[in-house]
Amino acid sequence: MRILQIIDSLDAGGAERMAVNYANALAMEIEFSGLVATRKEGLLLNQIHSAVSYSFLKKKYKLDLKAIFKLRSYVLKNKVTHIHTHSTSFFLALFVKFTVPSLIIIRHDHYGNNEFLSARPHLALKLTAFFCAGIIVVNHNLKKWSEQKLKAKNVVYLPNFVSQDFCTKAYTSLKGMEGKRIIHLANLRPQKNHFLLLEVAKKLKKSHPEWSFHLVGKDFQDIYSKNIIQKIKEYSLQQNVFLYGSREDVPNILKQADIAVLTSESEGLPVALLEYGISKKAVVVTSVGDVPLVVENNSNGLISDLSVEIFYHLVVELIEKEELRIYLANRLKETITEKFSPKAVVNQYLNWLKYIKK
Repeated sequence: MRILQIIDSLDAGGAERMAVNYANALAMEIEFSGLVATRKEGLLLNQIHSAVSYSFLKKKYKLDLKAIFKLRSYVLKNKVTHIHTHSTSFFLALFVKFTVPSLIIIRHDHYGNNEFLSARPHLALKLTAFFCAGIIVVNHNLKKWSEQKLKAKNVVYLPNFVSQDFCTKAYTSLKGMEGKRIIHLANLRPQKNHFLLLEVAKKLKKSHPEWSFHLVGKDFQDIYSKNIIQKIKEYSLQQNVFLYGSREDVPNILKQADIAVLTSESEGLPVALLEYGISKKAVVVTSVGDVPLVVENNSNGLISDLSVEIFYHLVVELIEKEELRIYLANRLKETITEKFSPKAVVNQYLNWLKYIKK
């Protein structure tokens, strides 16, 4: 097989990380593994393995003929057999398939608003489903939705996975007191529910003022992020909550943290959770999407609903019980290593592709 991953950008988001992860993992398993960024490069560019064939289309418009023909040339030159599309790059790949009918198009659905699937626009996806040989989904609700709403065939659930094989230069130094840091790894989007975190931080400032929260993720400079900054000031949390924006050296950042949290109100299977686990962090997470399939409460992590009080008390429990932190962190790493390793998922992926037709 000669498989190409396509992604809109190389910003440090979940879909982008998975496109890079698949390209890197497949480079060790098949004769050709490629990766194409269509619209924008980003921090993840430096995490692409040297064995991966990479190209940047510099797409500027929704219907960019120059980008379409550049992708077509790349496909023909490298004798690509499968295009594995991530996010909206699916539609660009379709134009290429119209001129290269033998191409097998796979769509990877990373849709994160898992709790609000009923309101998801789907007409375009349904109309183009005929041209898609198969769909990969990142949680079980998406699988059911794709089969029922899109009438799609060959839908498979493959969990996200994370790899520690690729090391980046360590350059981020977290603020706050060493040994008393809580990390939150999520782009500044409404579904990530940063305001729950800020309410918890407000309470923690009174009970455990030496502990601090560290928010790592892309700032889109929109109303949501401005409201976060405003709320930090309103609650006088400038010395308790720190924003870092997108960072490339996530493993280095996680080494400096003692507890990891996710306060999302909607998720699929968050890559951040897998990164927490592989870095051996004790977690407090909300029970959304497929998170409960990874974290078993009181076994390898702590699970909360969207209650500020409950989430706060679980964080305090980890703060005050160091032995519990160590135990849960070790168990979570065992879970991630066993079930969410590149080899385990890629083997399932390649076996599935063998039965996919044009």
